[in-house]
Amino acid sequence: MKIIGLTGGIGSGKTTVAEMFRNLGIPVYIADIEAKKLTNTSKVIRKRLIALLGTKAYTNEELDRAYVASIIFNDPKILQQVNSIIHPKVAAHFKRWVKRQEGPYCIKEAAILFENEGYKQCDLTILVIAPRETRIQRILQRDTASAEQIEQRMANQWSDEKKIPLADFVIENTDLSATQAQVKQIHERLINTREK
Repeated sequence: MKIIGLTGGIGSGKTTVAEMFRNLGIPVYIADIEAKKLTNTSKVIRKRLIALLGTKAYTNEELDRAYVASIIFNDPKILQQVNSIIHPKVAAHFKRWVKRQEGPYCIKEAAILFENEGYKQCDLTILVIAPRETRIQRILQRDTASAEQIEQRMANQWSDEKKIPLADFVIENTDLSATQAQVKQIHERLINTREK
């Protein structure tokens, strides 16, 4: 089965795009959601994160996201260490998930597909982009994060300019009906080229 990586900066709307593919009958793996589940259920991840970040990393058996975010988004080195604990487990979980799927291809939606070289495990990649101001507005509407915190998170991700040359498809996500049309077009191309 072909693996199509789907990525985009925070607030670009990659989850909306993933849902559009799901509505076309394509299996979709949301790496961030699975990573959140694994940080709460994997004893290995829990042990390593506590060793790295201290006992405050977990509250009532769950990862204290606000506490962890306050540390990792101010320290790129620790962010990298946290990613090196979580990402291999997510990658292994994804491989097991793919074996159970049926369809012409599947989508792996991941926030930092290019940054951590996850795109190398994909057959093709789709990048979702949107203007910076649009992205900030979207995040302000959905999260409790401040504009400053959002800027901080954006600084930890590559710019669209850096990602575009690595992507096989780019979806400009500013108008939902136009985005839907782009998704259908890519879907048709993926189905028609899957035998080649």
